[in-house]
Amino acid sequence: MTRFKLVVEYDGTPFHGWQRQDGLATVQQVLEEAIEIFAGHPVRLHCAGRTDAGVHALHQVAHVDIQKDIRADRVRDACNAHLRPHPIAVVSAETVDAQFDARRSATGRAYLYRIVDRRPPPALELTRVWHVPWRLDEMRMNEAAQILVGHHDFTTFRAAECQASSPVKTLDRLDVERIGQEIRIHAASRSFLHHQVRSMVGALMQVGGGRWPVARMRTALEARDRKACPGMAPAHGLYLTDVRYGR
Repeated sequence: MTRFKLVVEYDGTPFHGWQRQDGLATVQQVLEEAIEIFAGHPVRLHCAGRTDAGVHALHQVAHVDIQKDIRADRVRDACNAHLRPHPIAVVSAETVDAQFDARRSATGRAYLYRIVDRRPPPALELTRVWHVPWRLDEMRMNEAAQILVGHHDFTTFRAAECQASSPVKTLDRLDVERIGQEIRIHAASRSFLHHQVRSMVGALMQVGGGRWPVARMRTALEARDRKACPGMAPAHGLYLTDVRYGR
């Protein structure tokens, strides 16, 4: 039995998230079925962080145990051959120690959120960005974002169904930048609460659109109340961009 670490990229548009669900197409299901074809036995994938329906990944990490004696590069290529035509690609595969766990061994995760703030909708990336049809002030958004950086109780930005044992997290990075007609929000932490990034982006949009003063971000954070969150940003603008291991 050999354990493989897979780096996976996918467009989340046609899937109901990562995790297997009866009767619904998910990334985990499609990838497991592709591996089982060449492995010759049932497999179970374990990922670094389950993504919701519509969320994309540029660098998801998963591990899988395969009984067959096979090189890592052939695992990568065989996966991709059997994944067609699904918008999923195994970018790399490598053998790892049996103690490696894609979720528990991870020491950091990073996300990107993309917003296009122009009047006309984005024809080519409609399912890959949040279209906001008015101009946002990225400088005010970045100022408000820094209020959230650090060790806080993020109850306000936590989904009601979140199963984390504590709402307290340390947010290492939350930066807002503009590139042309696109606003990019970068978030990094050891781990995130369910819907935390999308909830924070929803609040930042209120600041950028002039509906909230910057100071209201601190008021919302300190409220420790989900009702203080103005609403979540849609899933299709969110990307898992990195999972770190070790220091």
